[in-house]
Amino acid sequence: MPCHREELEDRERSTLAPYAQFSAETRGRKHRESPPEMRTHYQRDRDRVIHSRAFRRLEYKTQVFLNGTGDHLRTRLTHTIEVAGISRNIARALRLNEDLAETIALAHDLGHSPFGHTGEEALNRLMKDHGGFEHNRQSLRIVEELEQKYPDFSGLNLSWEVREGLVKHFTAHDNPAGRAGFGAKCSSLEAQVANLADEIAYYSHDLDDGLDAGLLDEKKLRRDAPIWAEAARAVRRKHGDLPDECRRYFTIRCIIDRQVHDVVSTSDGGIDAAGIRSADDARRCPRPLVQYSAERRKQNIELRKYLYANLYYNPSVHEPNQRAGQMLEGLFKFYLQHPREIGRRSRSRLNKAGAHRAVCDYISGMTDRFAIQAYQQIFGLATATAGLPGWLLTGA
Repeated sequence: MPCHREELEDRERSTLAPYAQFSAETRGRKHRESPPEMRTHYQRDRDRVIHSRAFRRLEYKTQVFLNGTGDHLRTRLTHTIEVAGISRNIARALRLNEDLAETIALAHDLGHSPFGHTGEEALNRLMKDHGGFEHNRQSLRIVEELEQKYPDFSGLNLSWEVREGLVKHFTAHDNPAGRAGFGAKCSSLEAQVANLADEIAYYSHDLDDGLDAGLLDEKKLRRDAPIWAEAARAVRRKHGDLPDECRRYFTIRCIIDRQVHDVVSTSDGGIDAAGIRSADDARRCPRPLVQYSAERRKQNIELRKYLYANLYYNPSVHEPNQRAGQMLEGLFKFYLQHPREIGRRSRSRLNKAGAHRAVCDYISGMTDRFAIQAYQQIFGLATATAGLPGWLLTGA
């Protein structure tokens, strides 16, 4: 006997906390559709995100190191998958809706530009007189308009709760993206979980990539980053001396585990103290309830400062990224002067969105590799590769 949506909804009612967002209580979709038969509404949303073209492109977009720099370094896609896993773990522990938290996590970077935050900053600067560019808003634009997969509507027609999570997604890197129709002070607890899971994932895994690339040093981390020193001592007490790769992995694993436990414990107490009894109670709360303890937040701020000083602004990372940002600026100005050269779908939006936004949509959707190849075709190989890593010379 197959399991139908109604049974899955009943399971949610019997197992989730009263302040979870129940899929049966969704505020619906912009375009009416028949409900799914053997999935909940949020499970349908998750599948639509995974099958989108924007999701597949994340495989070739930079996280910290330019895409293609190393086979084991994170891409925007592997980062997204890691955020989704942490989101599910936290949501499950708090008895929230795992499917909703996972879907928001999977969709949160769909609108990210090529070349990471350097690319985002470049596009925002170029668009400053035309509405700016911010990847959270662009993620929403993708799921509401830019994806073209369905015969009856543009976008993915995701549920209101998933779109709410994208509107209000922000971390230490981001700014909340205001939007009419999403005026509550806070988002769902599931969206708040995805926010913190994003932060947990990128700080912890940027440590891993920095060590793997030889730009960070364990000895200095033990001295200057209390969150690393604390985890390293715990790993040594439990496991003794370990080989380098294993020791680093277990130290980062310990950091993530402690972050998750801290968020669950702190958030559970905060939800109880605030008297939250429903998902909308959480939305009306003046501040997010899913958060770190004060001590853990302090350690994370210290870690963030350390990573900026020793990894993000390390010349081996910063200079190629800056050069890549300049490439985006060159592409933007060229396409603005030659708008018929942008992709077919972007050309179709020239009249409605205007040349600046249509060009921005086109460039922000590029992968690192596609942007580099486009620049090479327009400006020539020697100009395109000046100051960039050697792997680009082969077009790998």
